[in-house]
Amino acid sequence: MLAPALFPYPSVLRKEYVLALLERVRIPSDVRALPREELRPLADEVRERIVDVVSAHDGAHFGSNLGTVELTVALHRIFDTPRDQLIWDVGHQAYPHKVLTGRNERMPTIRQGGGLSPFLKRSESEYDVFGAGHAATSISAACGIAAARDLKEEDFEVIAVIGDGSMTCGLAYEALNNAGHTDRDMIVVLNDNQMSISPNVGAMHQYLTSVRTHRLYNRVRDEVKRLIHSAPKLGSLGEVVEQVAMRADDAVKGMIVPGMIFEELGFRYVGPVDGHDIDRLVETFDDVREMKGPRLVHVVTTKGKGFGPAEQDQVKWHAQGGFDKETGASLKASAGGTPKYQAVFGQAIAELARTRPEVVAITAAMSGGTSTDIFEKEHPERFYDVGIAEAHGVTFAAGLATQGIRPVVAIYSTFLQRAYDSIVHDIALQDLPVFFCMDRAGIAGADGPTHHGGIDIAYMLAVPGMTVTAPKDADELCALIRLGTEWSGGPFCTRIPRDTVPQAPAPLDEIPEIEHGSWETLREGSDIALLAVGTMVTPSLEAADILARDGVSASVVNCRFIKPLDEVTLERLFPAHDTVLTIEEGTVVNGFGTYVRGRIHERWSGIRSASMGMPDAFMEHGSRKALLRSIGLDAEGIAERARSLVGTAAPARVLESA
Repeated sequence: MLAPALFPYPSVLRKEYVLALLERVRIPSDVRALPREELRPLADEVRERIVDVVSAHDGAHFGSNLGTVELTVALHRIFDTPRDQLIWDVGHQAYPHKVLTGRNERMPTIRQGGGLSPFLKRSESEYDVFGAGHAATSISAACGIAAARDLKEEDFEVIAVIGDGSMTCGLAYEALNNAGHTDRDMIVVLNDNQMSISPNVGAMHQYLTSVRTHRLYNRVRDEVKRLIHSAPKLGSLGEVVEQVAMRADDAVKGMIVPGMIFEELGFRYVGPVDGHDIDRLVETFDDVREMKGPRLVHVVTTKGKGFGPAEQDQVKWHAQGGFDKETGASLKASAGGTPKYQAVFGQAIAELARTRPEVVAITAAMSGGTSTDIFEKEHPERFYDVGIAEAHGVTFAAGLATQGIRPVVAIYSTFLQRAYDSIVHDIALQDLPVFFCMDRAGIAGADGPTHHGGIDIAYMLAVPGMTVTAPKDADELCALIRLGTEWSGGPFCTRIPRDTVPQAPAPLDEIPEIEHGSWETLREGSDIALLAVGTMVTPSLEAADILARDGVSASVVNCRFIKPLDEVTLERLFPAHDTVLTIEEGTVVNGFGTYVRGRIHERWSGIRSASMGMPDAFMEHGSRKALLRSIGLDAEGIAERARSLVGTAAPARVLESA
């Protein structure tokens, strides 16, 4: 942890703060035009602007953005952006970047429908060189951009900023290894906010950094290196001298130079540098810019810097909204009503594990988001957070399963995409009993297209032997968890939304068991069968009520098992119904609708059918309710589509169907 004395400004910002510099600093060229002494006040204003925006917001990323303020100012000061290409990792640390790149006035719209994206987005600004929502992509992207620059014989700097836990992801090391091997001219900035790695910072390290970045030192170092490798060999004696010199150099560096892992990967390492000392940052980047080849600058920052509560509880304040900026007290009304699906899931697996010692929980840097922290508190010896390493987490679960352990893997749907090969090759091919909970399935809301979980049904349906499920409510979620962790017929998955449950769950021991592969008929009708999946069951029931008022009789079936299909229920429904509409909160391309309608048309002719779901497009950010309604996945939209299908009325709005 950095010494507080390194940071001269107060942890609680002033109540009245005039953002005078931000009135005339609109784009990075304005930052470069400022007198050096105004950079510190500019950073203070950027930090205050972020506090203002997020405190008045219904929810936004906070702590990581406060930590990158000085870093962002320094980068735009030294590098000629957008000509120099600045690539940010995990875009939730890029709010300061948005403030300084022409989007300050629109900051209050962030994460709102039609407003600024919560992450980096190429179509939003020329300064957003590469889109970012998933972690550890910046170095790989920078390698590609630098390679393209060299192919086109152009001349500009490429700078990748990585951090906030991304160094736990293997992709980062694959990219570092490749960049160092190719000796590509590029810069990597490691924003170490002590949520991933945190070497010591002290006078010796600062001294070493000042020496290693000095222009004269580096010219001498490069010249000596050139002479050693280009001078004529002096027979065996010359070879011995060269080997001794190289080994001595390596030994000295290994003793006194931090970051040797990066040196061994082929990078010139610089740091650690205090990431809140803006003068030091500017000097360091100015020196590093003059170097060539792969360079890594290690910057140590504090997540939540400048706002006391966020510094003290960095996990809680990673994302926040609606708070008093003087005290940190939440301005939201106390949460009432039903719990979230995540809380029900976390409590259920923790309770199951009390009597089943073979049950363990695994997540990928999202214990709070997935509520596996409930399991962690009760069963810490059986909880594994593997970091941002989804593929490793899945294959790790496979190894556990070979030994009779029952792993429960809880990962956001959109992040589990990164582990697809491990699911197929290491789990399914070996027929291992691993339970997957795909969190944030369907519409993720304000986090937008990088976080919507729209394709998990489609990709899990394609995995041989995978049981694919979706609960309609809390009780069904608990029953599916119990069944899935007992199932020995191969891997088993369920999907849950980022939403509250329709009603609170009953005690676990009072929830009836569910038969594997069974559906539930909730309403009998004759004109149309509504086959609904998970979150779409409740609006389908409401749609059936609307249809009944129009004289349309609808059956509603809870298709909690997406795979395998309930053949018995299908036999009962068809050909008794000549019309079927499937409804799912997932892609209409190769999803449940495609799967079940294919089966129906194979066996019965003359059945009219359609599917409703998420469109074959990347949906933007906005409120979950508004986004669902925009694609017809609410009661009125379902009723409209059903009426159109049975021919009783023309649809009032165009809905996505297949």
